[in-house]
Amino acid sequence: MKRAGCLLIAVAPVLVTATVYLATPEHTATADAKNPASASRKAPAKESAEAGRKTDSEIVADAPPGLAAPDKKELAQEIVASAENSTLKWHEAYAYVEDIGDGQGYTAGIIGFCTGTHDLLTLVERYTEEHPDNGLARFLPALRKVDGTDSHEGLDPGFPAAWRHESGLAAFRAAQDHERDSVYFDPAVRLAKLDGLGTLGQFIYYDAMVMHGPGTSADGFYGLRERALREANPPSEGGDEKAYLDIFLDIRRAAMKSRNSWHDTTRIDTAQRRFLYDGNLDLHTPLWWKVYGETYHVP
Repeated sequence: MKRAGCLLIAVAPVLVTATVYLATPEHTATADAKNPASASRKAPAKESAEAGRKTDSEIVADAPPGLAAPDKKELAQEIVASAENSTLKWHEAYAYVEDIGDGQGYTAGIIGFCTGTHDLLTLVERYTEEHPDNGLARFLPALRKVDGTDSHEGLDPGFPAAWRHESGLAAFRAAQDHERDSVYFDPAVRLAKLDGLGTLGQFIYYDAMVMHGPGTSADGFYGLRERALREANPPSEGGDEKAYLDIFLDIRRAAMKSRNSWHDTTRIDTAQRRFLYDGNLDLHTPLWWKVYGETYHVP
């Protein structure tokens, strides 16, 4: 049974439904289009798939810009950067590359692409298709070999320097932007709009997509969302927006706490939860929040 519209703490994991999402980064941008997860998800697939896709597209088109508005998208990058790179100057993170000891190899770029989680490999592969002579192409064999591990085999000592050098080029910065949007930002915002969520809810989905990845496992974004939908109705199905987001954050926080490398949950506790409890569902500025003990302010 789903919860009533009140703010409660999630207590138990729930099995993911049979809805299938394509989990690999190269396909995630179209996952929800092929497997609609909006209010139309209950309709018979064969008879209503095409109609469902059209309806979803209309819902998204008719919704306010929300997080996709240029000023809100810039704000979203700043809030994410405060957690990913301890700065609001997200434009300076293109050249960032470091092994932060989380078991995912090198973390790099504007949203933390990782050598161990496939998205960095996909980024470099796509970039190399358009720019074959780039400085990262020679690392592709090694990137394929270490994919899914925390290994640096074949990457040291030259990969970090090559990443930083390539990030000085406008083409590679544009490639990072495109990968961020197609794999993380656009799918998260689209699905949040289909769930009836406003700007804050769209950001909460986006930040979860960035950190947890577009996977269907228990701690992947789609897995987290499926569990939340079993706990509460989203606004698109008549649920209370604040209560639904509170439950989604409960479930996400529990998933983070279950992993040693994600034990710090301040990006939820003293940032997103603060915005939610302040009733700032439209993510209006000015904003104050804390991550890892550091205070940030956007006027």
